[in-house]
Amino acid sequence: MAHSLRSPILRTPDQYGMQYEDIFFSAIDGVPLEGWFIPAKGSKKLIICNHPMPANRYGFPGHLDPWKMFGGFEVNFLPEYKILHDAGYNIIAYDFRNHGRSGQGNGGIVAHGIVEYRDVIGSLRYARSRPDTKDMQIALYSRCVGANSTFVAMDKHPEEFKNITSMFALQPSPPRAFVKTAMDNANIPNGYELFDEAFKKKTGYVLDDFRPIENSKASTIPTLVAQVKDDSSMPFHYVEEIYNNISAKDKKLFWIEGTDQRFQGYNYFGKNPKVMLDWFDKHFK
Repeated sequence: MAHSLRSPILRTPDQYGMQYEDIFFSAIDGVPLEGWFIPAKGSKKLIICNHPMPANRYGFPGHLDPWKMFGGFEVNFLPEYKILHDAGYNIIAYDFRNHGRSGQGNGGIVAHGIVEYRDVIGSLRYARSRPDTKDMQIALYSRCVGANSTFVAMDKHPEEFKNITSMFALQPSPPRAFVKTAMDNANIPNGYELFDEAFKKKTGYVLDDFRPIENSKASTIPTLVAQVKDDSSMPFHYVEEIYNNISAKDKKLFWIEGTDQRFQGYNYFGKNPKVMLDWFDKHFK
């Protein structure tokens, strides 16, 4: 929870028939970030992708040691990028600070959105600074910590989101939900409180500092929320609370069925893209 285990980038867009450019830019506090720009010829539509923890722009090598802790299978975002690219979308996918090949920030501590929001804003400003993307319509595809970070960014810098067409928030989640579930399942007396105390000693934060349920109110743009409903790592009602607190009138909640493994949710839309494509297609003018 305090320090993400960096994972390697095992796949690249050219392996899926997509040309791409290696890109680098700064978060608004100066942390260097690295990513890909995948152009779609003749298109003025851009999707910026924000990944979950402890993944990176490619996905997560969960089929390899020492990353097998989330089910033992690979998460691969490249099939999604291929689907979106073939549907006419330009893509920026990048690594958050302390992940992938991006720089270290905040002493390597992962703050579950409350500092990573600076990366989200940095990606938006970068897209608006490139001659070939500055006039494009932009949507966001933000997963887990990426979604939490986006909600914080919306709360702190609403002016940056005035012209964003829509957002797809995949599995936004309060860190305290994961900890409570784990401690309850382990039957550790006062486990949550003990964890919270240890976490504060390691990071200076407590779990209640991370508040995506409250931050989601700042989302006034059309927002699709999706979640593995039977996620064994936390009850689904936490995601319902995030969804219910979103201010946007145009919003949708989609449950991913047929698995209790959270990380299968990150592969779902690469195999079942209709809901994702319909959402983005609806909101690009």
